[in-house]
Amino acid sequence: MAASDVGQQDKYRSYLHGDGEKNTQWRFGAPPNYDIVNKLFEEGRTKIWPPGSLEEMVQNLLKTYEMELFHKANPEDFKSIDPKKLTLSLNGREALSLEGIKKLGGGYNPLLQSSMPEEFQIYKPAEETAESSHKVFTTTFPRGFAIEVIEVYSGPPVIAYKFRHWAYMEGPFKGHAPTGELVQFYGIAIFGVDEQMRVVKVEFFYDPGELLGGLMKGAKIENYVGEGATTSSCPILRNTG
Repeated sequence: MAASDVGQQDKYRSYLHGDGEKNTQWRFGAPPNYDIVNKLFEEGRTKIWPPGSLEEMVQNLLKTYEMELFHKANPEDFKSIDPKKLTLSLNGREALSLEGIKKLGGGYNPLLQSSMPEEFQIYKPAEETAESSHKVFTTTFPRGFAIEVIEVYSGPPVIAYKFRHWAYMEGPFKGHAPTGELVQFYGIAIFGVDEQMRVVKVEFFYDPGELLGGLMKGAKIENYVGEGATTSSCPILRNTG
């Protein structure tokens, strides 16, 4: 997917374009383009938050955080995240530092950890890299993987909120044929932020099986050899929204 024009601004994400990002090192070679996933988001969201509201602020912070974590190759380019203090945990697991996230391969791997024995896992984080994870989900969700905040329970410095993540399975996933159906899941998250509104702590609570179960509904593909190369950008390049 071609990158957006450098002068163009994304209405939901900060620190993506503009003079301050001219020297940013992008993981996939160029700034992500969110036009397609923004369209999916606007057509499918269940809430439209008033400009300037706490809910809009939290939603935009979530989108900006994801964009920077997935797409900026150099932590020194992070502006919505404090890379030296950031910790990430899923469902009460041991918190990961930025280095720990990298060791797991980055991408979706830290977000799809499972206590299920590996032989029963359809998506195996231990076998995926950031690049392979990127390819898997951009192939499966060619229109992107949208996200919205549907409720905010507390404001900074400890932001607790509920979110919805959704997409349409219009490509294969791990040997399962596309169904064209809506795939979605809900979760709770907590952001700890500092005085500069940079994220320093992230806790996610959700069932990854809600997502993966929906991706296994399609028939098994004979002679499946893996998701092919895609020209789209990462699930959070343009696939998360």
